[in-house]
Amino acid sequence: MDGSKGPNEQPKHSHETRDANIRNLLIFGAGLSLLVIAGLVISRAVFRYFVGHQGLGPPASPFEDVRTLPPEPRLQVTAPKDLNQYLAAQNEILNSYGWVDQQAGVVRIPIQRAMDLLLQKGLPVRGTTAMKMTPLLSGRRGQGVVGGGVSVPVNHP
Repeated sequence: MDGSKGPNEQPKHSHETRDANIRNLLIFGAGLSLLVIAGLVISRAVFRYFVGHQGLGPPASPFEDVRTLPPEPRLQVTAPKDLNQYLAAQNEILNSYGWVDQQAGVVRIPIQRAMDLLLQKGLPVRGTTAMKMTPLLSGRRGQGVVGGGVSVPVNHP
């Protein structure tokens, strides 16, 4: 059978005894190479034929060669720099005085000042009529906006 004499003995042959046929492998490789080369030659000949005999015709649009920019928003080239500029601008707004709406008498004050005013005057309570607080950009004259959207009266000429 396999050349062994008993259950504890190793077989005589533990590998394949005959080799692959080199001649057949070479013929197969050469045939495959010829088919690939023939395919490339035929493809090139067909390409040249169509380039010579069929023109591309006029362009589909007169604006075909014009480079158009994609719609907004575009990709950021320097995202970290843009973020730092944005944060600096936001911090400048949050930590400075300025008009939000000058005609309505709404101003912007720094956050720290707003917190100090809030500690002094307290938060508005329901039912209190002594001083009515208005939200951001309410349009009421004589009201100013404190950082974070809390309004306080402003002396307006």
